[in-house]
Amino acid sequence: MPFADYLPEHMGTAVLSPAGPQVAGSCAELTLTYTAGTFGIDDTGMLKISWRTTSDMAKPQFRDPSAPNYTSVEASNGAKLEYWFERLNVRPWVNTLLIRVGRGYLRKGDVIVVRFGDRRQGSPGIRLQTNCEEKFELKTYVDAFATYEFTELPSSPAFELIAGPPASWKAIAPSLVVAGEPFRLAIVAEDMWGNPATFGERRLKLAASLPVRNLPEHIDAKADDGPLVIDNLIAEAQGDLALRLCDASGTELARANPIRVVSEAPLRRYWGDLHAQSGETVGTNPAESYFRYARDRAFVDIVGHQGNDFQITDAFWAELNRLTASFDRPGKFVCVPGYEWSGNTGMGGDRNIFYRREGRPIHRSSHILTIGETSTEACHTAHDLFDAIRDEDAVVIAHVGGRYADITFAHDGKLERSVEVHSSWGTFEWILHDAFDSGYRVGVVCHSDDHKGRPGATRPGASTFGALGGLTCYLMPGLSRDALFDALRKRRHYGTTGPRLFMDVRAHFASPVTVYSDDPKLGPAQTRAATEAAMGDIVAPGPTPMTLTAEIIGAAPIERVDVLHGKVVAASVLPYAAADLGRRIRVRWEGAEYRGRGRETIWQGELSLDGNRIARFAPVNFLNPERKVEETEPGRALTWTSVTTGNIAGLDLWLDEAETGTLRVDTNVVSGSVDLAALGAEPLVFDGGGLGRKLMIYRLPDDDWSRHVSLTHEVTFPGGADLPVYIRVTQSDGNQAWSSPIYLVA
Repeated sequence: MPFADYLPEHMGTAVLSPAGPQVAGSCAELTLTYTAGTFGIDDTGMLKISWRTTSDMAKPQFRDPSAPNYTSVEASNGAKLEYWFERLNVRPWVNTLLIRVGRGYLRKGDVIVVRFGDRRQGSPGIRLQTNCEEKFELKTYVDAFATYEFTELPSSPAFELIAGPPASWKAIAPSLVVAGEPFRLAIVAEDMWGNPATFGERRLKLAASLPVRNLPEHIDAKADDGPLVIDNLIAEAQGDLALRLCDASGTELARANPIRVVSEAPLRRYWGDLHAQSGETVGTNPAESYFRYARDRAFVDIVGHQGNDFQITDAFWAELNRLTASFDRPGKFVCVPGYEWSGNTGMGGDRNIFYRREGRPIHRSSHILTIGETSTEACHTAHDLFDAIRDEDAVVIAHVGGRYADITFAHDGKLERSVEVHSSWGTFEWILHDAFDSGYRVGVVCHSDDHKGRPGATRPGASTFGALGGLTCYLMPGLSRDALFDALRKRRHYGTTGPRLFMDVRAHFASPVTVYSDDPKLGPAQTRAATEAAMGDIVAPGPTPMTLTAEIIGAAPIERVDVLHGKVVAASVLPYAAADLGRRIRVRWEGAEYRGRGRETIWQGELSLDGNRIARFAPVNFLNPERKVEETEPGRALTWTSVTTGNIAGLDLWLDEAETGTLRVDTNVVSGSVDLAALGAEPLVFDGGGLGRKLMIYRLPDDDWSRHVSLTHEVTFPGGADLPVYIRVTQSDGNQAWSSPIYLVA
């Protein structure tokens, strides 16, 4: 037991006013009243009020009663109280207000009143958690006897957090549609923090670039309408279909993800988020709500559940297996059983384990939070884990979270087929590079590791999570677990930092080459002679050159497409010419502190412009609404605070004159200046140390440009070590995508 269980019914009560619901991310005043129980609280005894580890509710402050988040604490009998905020409790209830009875004591019936966001002296209140939660709980614990043994109250105060008004819109459709076959369009409104919101009474208009049968011209939404699904849409002509969602005046609210309409499709495209957690471990909301969100709010095709193993009891493991079996509907929605093996970094680091079928064992990295509630021995190292599941019908993905997977310490190629290059924790190309350096042949996935109850569509809110949750597009003949496991084992997938862009990558050879059915390093593998290869294939080309072709349709204008040979950029394609460049200057920063926890880099920056003026500016990938770009001198100077965790952020400037003046950028990480007369499309780069940290300044076209790029790249395998060939896409909005490599081998 993490806490004492001594007479909880005698330790008092705690109630909250108002009872809620509250709007997620809003400012509020919450009054928690604790009434002492039978024993009161002795001199130097304590009260702890805790909320979830991953909650981004603002930290209480106790100094300035007119400032945000001011919190007061008072005892009804005049006892002197000492109080402070600290992350000091047992996971998943780490965020804690600690209150010590410093002088005096409490008798039965005495009260302690805590006003979170006390407004009596001008504070606007405390900023609440930004993600919705069915039951946001303020766990209350009492040390009545001043023994440092805390007893949890039988009932702690709780309230519901609901979405605010719509701030943005999404239109979600399949990436690949067969002409004449029905498909669906989902429309989602989100509040400023990314929570699905009700639409409000409004008229929504729909427009399509190609004929779509059964697509209504408009929708008259009611106040309480939420996500809306339009079924049985039929595209009648082949081509690239653009669907636009507009308001009553015709202003575009959202553009659906790219949709390609074809005559036939041996491999369809399904989007999945295999990796996130619910409230039974370190996430938010119950597991059943988690699966419903993925299906009915995020509209992904595939979802997994990856709770930290050391928090999964046998009872919850059985419940997870029941839920995945009940939600899995081949052809409609695929739900995969699994867990996160959460070993310490030095023991191998995080791994995501997925089973094809329910009823398989969970091999935990430890039992630290499940003592007495488990029936299997722990696998303390990743080596032990791979030994334990070697004969299972399972797939493993190397994950970078609080702990990162050290694949140089332990790796099993038969099981571990992919590495997770992006999640809410950030972007981690380095784990793919680790695989290349070690000679592993892995694919690329991106998932969310969402902790906010929003698998498949998560945003970082106000927390130190600095990135959107990722998604992976799986190329499969149909929507089923069998097809998913086949795609994972063949590396038939590409990952993105969130947008559902369209990507097609193929290899072509002038004469037949050898294509392996599986990695020949892992044992005997069948071969076939072929003149084409697909994403994820392992090919022995001999002296025959490979022609790589790629086609990308972005969810935003495409800034560049890089062709990589392992860790090296072999070629880059920009979808605009030098003549298209204009008055738009991008200042971009990226990278992380290091590989482990605390990897986020806070960028405190300012820029100044001499000899020119800033006509307007816009942030790029500023994901937390509380972090803003501010103008400190009109037309001349800006300042900002931003966070990156391996991913990209920045800002765009539109200048009065294109090539006049000097731009100076100063940040707490790295600084530099540029003569604008010499600046072109190739970035001027300033190294910021750390893990890939850098500041970049370069020029872009004034207005948005093409979302479509096609490229051809020739490569001849030199022999020797593997040559992984793949592409990386960077969109103008700061989002990225990676194909799984095609491996050229001897």
